[in-house]
Amino acid sequence: MDIRIGLGYDLHRFGPGRGLRLGGVEIPFPLGLAGHSDADCLIHAVMDALLGAAGEGDIGRLFPDTDPAYKDARSTALLASVMERLKKAGLEVIHVDSVIVTEKPAVAPHVPAMKRVLCPLLGVAPDRLGIKGKTNEGVGAIGRGEAIACWATALLRKKG
Repeated sequence: MDIRIGLGYDLHRFGPGRGLRLGGVEIPFPLGLAGHSDADCLIHAVMDALLGAAGEGDIGRLFPDTDPAYKDARSTALLASVMERLKKAGLEVIHVDSVIVTEKPAVAPHVPAMKRVLCPLLGVAPDRLGIKGKTNEGVGAIGRGEAIACWATALLRKKG
């Protein structure tokens, strides 16, 4: 059996003037995340984990922030594109696990909505997608409320 694992990481600073989107869900919060696309830190980490497991590079290579085509792009659309690449390569997702590291907002209340968005895109049942929220215990830029970081792992299987 051809099994592959990938690790993804992403970090975005908070900034004014846009909504906060995590896991494809708009989260009520006074600040959004700064970035070229919609800055959905969770989806970016998941995409990097998927691409790493597939041996396909990273999101910076596929969707460079120097390309105006991706300005304010929805990360759900970028994830759909990554999933199409995996499908063409004969790969399927077995499991994805992730951690969102932020002091605020609280993540747990939004996990069910994130799963409703991400599970169909990933082609997995809710018990095959882990999303957890953690704080940075007041340490560093994340602890000071300046940024959000996300980690993700992906387990893929080659079909056939």
